[in-house]
Amino acid sequence: MVDVIKTTFEVLDERFRRCNGDEWTQRLYTGCRWTEGPAYLPAGRYLVFSDIPNDRMLRFDETTGTVGVFRAPAGYTNGHTVDRQGRLISCEQGTRRVTRTEHDGSITVLADCYDGKRLNSPNDVVERADGSIWFTDPSYGIDSDYEGHKAASEIGACHVYRIAPDTGEVRIVADDFLRPNGLAFSLDERRLYIVDTRNKHIRLFDVTEDATLSGGQVFATCDAGTFDGIRLDDAGRVWAAAHDGVHCFDPDGTLIGKLHLPEIVSNLTFGGPKRNDLYITASSSLYALRLNVTGARYPQSPTTHG
Repeated sequence: MVDVIKTTFEVLDERFRRCNGDEWTQRLYTGCRWTEGPAYLPAGRYLVFSDIPNDRMLRFDETTGTVGVFRAPAGYTNGHTVDRQGRLISCEQGTRRVTRTEHDGSITVLADCYDGKRLNSPNDVVERADGSIWFTDPSYGIDSDYEGHKAASEIGACHVYRIAPDTGEVRIVADDFLRPNGLAFSLDERRLYIVDTRNKHIRLFDVTEDATLSGGQVFATCDAGTFDGIRLDDAGRVWAAAHDGVHCFDPDGTLIGKLHLPEIVSNLTFGGPKRNDLYITASSSLYALRLNVTGARYPQSPTTHG
């Protein structure tokens, strides 16, 4: 049975009033050790999310309201995204790789090393319209056996990477992070937001014509714990996971409001037929809230129609 809690919006700027939603927030599932990485697959109307320490991926069926195991063991997966062909891209902390689940269920390894050295533990991932895959690689999965397998870093640092769509080349795009985490492109994909969890802030980069990053100024600093996953809505507002809930930032960097939750929020995504259902992973649970805003719609790949 779905639990409900009173929705608590904290309006810090009048611009946040247009972002409200249901009076009640649903807790769709609980009992996990640490939930992460929600990704909505519209073709099947279901959500995949991770329960990292239990080494499993779970699936919430939107049409029936049921939750079941999607994959176990799951390589201690963390973040996920869905590419423009409807395939699931996953960051596997335990196997230290980024993979793609094909339509037939087979798994393709997209990246597992850089310059001949194993990755640390890929954390979160996004796709750009050119088909390139961008991911963060902190050390959480090798720091202990709780969310992966304890090991020394072969690379010796935590970077942000890009996988080329044509050659599969893995290239460092940002090397000045302590613990890179959530990331999201702006609506036109000319800018990239990246969380540095250890520094408790979000940085904003310009994406140049040759797919390199420049700039990197601090966009926002967290006032409640630290940031984790981030997503954008269709107005370019940034929704960020924090310890007291979800923080919402105007594109100008102003913190305009918060959605408070009783658990530490790890990540979030927009889903549903209209992309106006906000799915939130928080500590042991999965939450959902229907909003008056919809998730970002990004440019389509040149080879994708519709």
